[in-house]
Amino acid sequence: MSDLRATPPDGESDPAPGDTLGVPAAAVSRPGVLSRAWRRGKQVAALLLAGSIALAALYAVVPPPLTPLMVLRLFEGEGIRKDWTAYDDMSPNLVRAVIAAEDARFCEHWGFDFTAIRRALEHNEESKRLRGGSTISNQTAKNVFLWPGDTRLTRYARKAIEPYFTILIELMWGKRRILEVYLNVVEWGPGIYGAEAAAQHHFNKPASKLSQREAALLAAALPNPRRYNAGNPGSYVSRRANTLQRQMGDVADPTGTPCP
Repeated sequence: MSDLRATPPDGESDPAPGDTLGVPAAAVSRPGVLSRAWRRGKQVAALLLAGSIALAALYAVVPPPLTPLMVLRLFEGEGIRKDWTAYDDMSPNLVRAVIAAEDARFCEHWGFDFTAIRRALEHNEESKRLRGGSTISNQTAKNVFLWPGDTRLTRYARKAIEPYFTILIELMWGKRRILEVYLNVVEWGPGIYGAEAAAQHHFNKPASKLSQREAALLAAALPNPRRYNAGNPGSYVSRRANTLQRQMGDVADPTGTPCP
């Protein structure tokens, strides 16, 4: 019985295994490689999404044990001094002072203060001293979930992800929990994290006993707690604390819930 397969013209050989009509195998398989990479990328993204939601749900009821900043400082040779304190065990003076200092419209927005952002942009166009428009919710999301870093690349990458976590905690935690977590993880000096450790370190008293002046000094130091010392304030921190003491009266009574 004769072989019915077409015989290639003289000088040409049969296509190599894996070739299709003489097209290299690599060219044929490239769409398959891209398709597999796309599927793998979607799987990784789905895992990250599920993991972030699960972690946010956990931290809605469980104190975050560490933050990325704490871990970084630990590797830099600093210790970690912190003591979780429930919202109801903090002085209302401190809650008022921090809201007045960091986010006066905390109760009015859903994580983003667009008025503050616009004013910050306008200010930064005219001044070399940059001003931010971040809210307490933004700062809580950054402290709890995201990495620290001062390079341009790390800042831009963090800023790209920060809105997602801000919306997540606004939806899952609420204002009271956001404040409670923030006041327990924020840095208040080298190795000092949270209101209780800060109150003990700077004023030798628990966070529940902070006076208006002491609370205002702690809040005034927040923009740069490694430079500003609430327990031994310089002229800037003292002046800023004076202003905050006047503004604290405009903050709603935070007893029970910070936002009526």
